[in-house]
Amino acid sequence: MTNPLQPLLLSGNQAIARGAYESGVRVATGYPGTPATEIVESASTYGSLEAMWSVNEKVALETALGAAFAGVRSMVSMKHVGLNVAADPLFSASYTGINGGMLVIVGDDPSAHSSQNEQDSRHYARAAKLPMLEPSNSQEAKDFVGIALHLSEKYDTPVMMRLTTRVCHTQSRVTLGSPDPSRNGATGFQPDFDKYVLLPRQAISRHIVIEDRMLHMADLAERLDINQTEFRDPQLGIVTSGMCYAYVREAFPEASVLKLGMTYPLPAELIRDFASKVDRLLIIEELDPFLEEHIRALGIEVEGKSWVPRVGELTPQRILASFASGVPQPIENGDPEVPGRAPRICPGCQYLGIFSVVSKLNVTVAGDIGCYTLGSFAPWNGIDTVVCMGASIGTALGMEKALKNKGQGRILAVIGDGTLLHSGIPALMDVVYNKGQITILILDNSTTAMTGLQGHPGNGQGLQGRESQGIDIEKLCEAIGIEWIRVANPYDMDETEDILRDALEHPGPAVVISRAPCLLIERKAPVQQAFVTAEACTGCGECMKVGCLAVEKHVLDDNWVARINDDLCIGCTLCVQACPEDAIAPRSLTATPNLIELQPS
Repeated sequence: MTNPLQPLLLSGNQAIARGAYESGVRVATGYPGTPATEIVESASTYGSLEAMWSVNEKVALETALGAAFAGVRSMVSMKHVGLNVAADPLFSASYTGINGGMLVIVGDDPSAHSSQNEQDSRHYARAAKLPMLEPSNSQEAKDFVGIALHLSEKYDTPVMMRLTTRVCHTQSRVTLGSPDPSRNGATGFQPDFDKYVLLPRQAISRHIVIEDRMLHMADLAERLDINQTEFRDPQLGIVTSGMCYAYVREAFPEASVLKLGMTYPLPAELIRDFASKVDRLLIIEELDPFLEEHIRALGIEVEGKSWVPRVGELTPQRILASFASGVPQPIENGDPEVPGRAPRICPGCQYLGIFSVVSKLNVTVAGDIGCYTLGSFAPWNGIDTVVCMGASIGTALGMEKALKNKGQGRILAVIGDGTLLHSGIPALMDVVYNKGQITILILDNSTTAMTGLQGHPGNGQGLQGRESQGIDIEKLCEAIGIEWIRVANPYDMDETEDILRDALEHPGPAVVISRAPCLLIERKAPVQQAFVTAEACTGCGECMKVGCLAVEKHVLDDNWVARINDDLCIGCTLCVQACPEDAIAPRSLTATPNLIELQPS
């Protein structure tokens, strides 16, 4: 029998979930977003936790806060841009404090691997006056959960924890512990008007409490054992935190290091003591000079972003190259002999047909966050703006109001079903309220596809096997006040084009819902696949404009013709519809058509 407490190889995200289980967290909420998605997913595997996806990060944080009010330990996780959505309750939660412990986990994404910006979430800790911890590996990720919750309860405050992409996804050895038997249920909500009801008078009195709390926590930081000093060669001292600690130990193995597990508030005297014992003091941190500016404000002479890059992920090699040259080195782009490859829409996805149509409409397209953002790439070039979750509708409305008659029938907002429910509904209401003359194209694929097929209120699929009634998008749009609503089949490009053109001509707000399930949920049975009659193909390239990876170029007699990759083709027939020469046709998999067999070029 396997020892349940034997060490395991866990990612930082998995380790956070394990730490929540061991520390007696009872409610775990979040909204999916790389690099932090797997935290709540992993938490859902522990039966003692109520783990759930929320409609957006704001609601997730409010739900976790409510659970903490009721006297249980709670946790909420999100990516860095999601923290912007949750900022309103985050700042107020600092004022109200908690009852049971509450942990707010944010996954930052240096190099913007899957994000629209590189913001540094440490600034939120300072602005909201909340303590922040930063683990450097999976073991610390697990252990810091318990430390954070203890601090949360001792100092009556939510505690933030910042991860970065490498900590989230890198696996390392974790020694497990047993769950805390004293954390069995809620202690119950205890009404306290002056604490929990943030009217202006209470806000002022609670602000005084916050300032006093931060003084006590700054004093605690001096003694907290997650702030560790490692003295080696006194000629070079480095202050760092998080994953940068691992980079520093590899790049400068002989240097003395002050590793900060708590990066706000900072241990001023510990830093002064460390600085006094080294000849040269460096600050190595990812993104903004957060530590550098705070340490310099203590009157300590330091080096940092004069040569440590502000943009992108750090690596030991990039740090050493910057150190040697004295100027920030650019982001490493991998092996130059390996050709780059942009992300692509999956073969047979509804978005292929949609953007093939949109590219013909001669409209300005305000896009949003989701797999469909890839429609901005060639061959479609079908999206003109992408800002943040839910921004497409408001952006399109603003364009229409600015352009007036010049924008009539020329502005299209594109948004997914999950993104609409996340933050698009208020903007849709605003379109009705302000009599917007735009078309909203809702791409309904019945899931949150981009982050791994998570459920959302539209499909009613929750974590831990729970299901609820999904939201009817048509009825939702009707209730908001949209009168012109049509549903399009994205695999019929002529029908879709006709519907979109009618919508654009409608004198008022119009909604078109393109509906087809994500192929990763419901793999379309390849009953028919396309084939190419090589003699009929003229190489005109119209089929390539669909952008499907299953349609390939093949050199035949010094000319290129289209070829269908049967391993990728699902028989959606979009390329068949696009071919003006009838050189591409569907075929039954059981049939044996009289074709020229094309060999790989």
